[in-house]
Amino acid sequence: MDFSLSPEHEMTRKMVRDFAQKEIAPVIKEYDRKQEPIPFALKRMGELGILGICIPVKYGGAGMDYIALGLACEELEAVDTSLRVVMSVHMGLCSLTLLQWGTEEQKQKFLVPLARGEKIGCGAFTEPGMGSDVAAMTTTAKRDGDYYILNGEKMWISIASLADLAMVTVKTNPAARKPSEGLSTFIVDLHSDGVKTGDIHGKLGVRAGSTGWISFTDVKVPVANRIGEEGEGFKITMSAFDGGRYTVASGAAGLVRASLEASVSYARTRKTFGKPIAEHQLIQEKIAKMSQDYEISHLLYLQAGWLKNLGKRCTREISFAKKFATEASFNAANEAIQIHGAYGFSDEYDVERYLRNSKGAIIYEGSSEVQVLIQAGYALGLREDKPLRCEPPAYDEKEWQS
Repeated sequence: MDFSLSPEHEMTRKMVRDFAQKEIAPVIKEYDRKQEPIPFALKRMGELGILGICIPVKYGGAGMDYIALGLACEELEAVDTSLRVVMSVHMGLCSLTLLQWGTEEQKQKFLVPLARGEKIGCGAFTEPGMGSDVAAMTTTAKRDGDYYILNGEKMWISIASLADLAMVTVKTNPAARKPSEGLSTFIVDLHSDGVKTGDIHGKLGVRAGSTGWISFTDVKVPVANRIGEEGEGFKITMSAFDGGRYTVASGAAGLVRASLEASVSYARTRKTFGKPIAEHQLIQEKIAKMSQDYEISHLLYLQAGWLKNLGKRCTREISFAKKFATEASFNAANEAIQIHGAYGFSDEYDVERYLRNSKGAIIYEGSSEVQVLIQAGYALGLREDKPLRCEPPAYDEKEWQS
């Protein structure tokens, strides 16, 4: 097991860091205050290849690996969570699900423009009254010849109003023996008749990101747009969550690092009692904890990415990374505000935005409570990784280097 980064990984990290630090950081406060997405962000991410970073070259992507994806998410969230959220839904929930479960025809039709950044994708799974109970969704799809007719509503969908395509799981068989066996997944064109989208305002954090809803009223979706077989929607959704949670975990490591770097910088210059606060032991304790948490978060997502590169299912390892890193990011941002004192309570410094942004990741993509149940299930022998019909494709080093 070798966690050293290759020259290509370092190049990727620098490219994403330069984009985030030079193009986004100077304007993020403005758009966070206005609660509006940065208008040029998606286009630039597409132009730089970030939106298809670990999609094979033959499908329009950069052909890199899952470690590169994690590094990109870390650098994006180190500036603002809204950038990483794009990767979570466009890449984690939509593109990677297509790569894993889509037919060759579906990949050529949908995945290629997603990887090139020509179209934007999202994942539409959550509903107003569903929460963590995926099998309780009420949005339906009824077969009608060569089409399915979709009706229902999805809620808390990131970039819903900006996306062109959505990976949507709905109920196709309400009479199924188990509710989870009655679900199916589709790729839906959000420009179709009967589709409406909107944004949710007044969020605590990720204010420069779009979060919204999607409603379906008699929307005709071709049978050819069904991902996998009818009734496979639950396990497809669970595998999509693995991809999404990986991006959340790696992004949260970036937020821990950003809180640490901001705190170190401030502690070196702020003086009390005649010396920099960096020399006070209680400040050093906070800094040491942030530093430790960053290293753990970073290593946990590297381990998960390494397993994904091998084509192995790693739900357990991703759960560890997601729960630890998101909680660590909240704690680091909270301590960063404490170190900044009164200044940390205003938006003059970035740390107050870090704290607001950090809370959401503890809830979405499977709350910390859900992660506890997953981890306990493995530890108690109540859960095991059963082979899926399609395992994540193994990373092809030859293709990447070409």
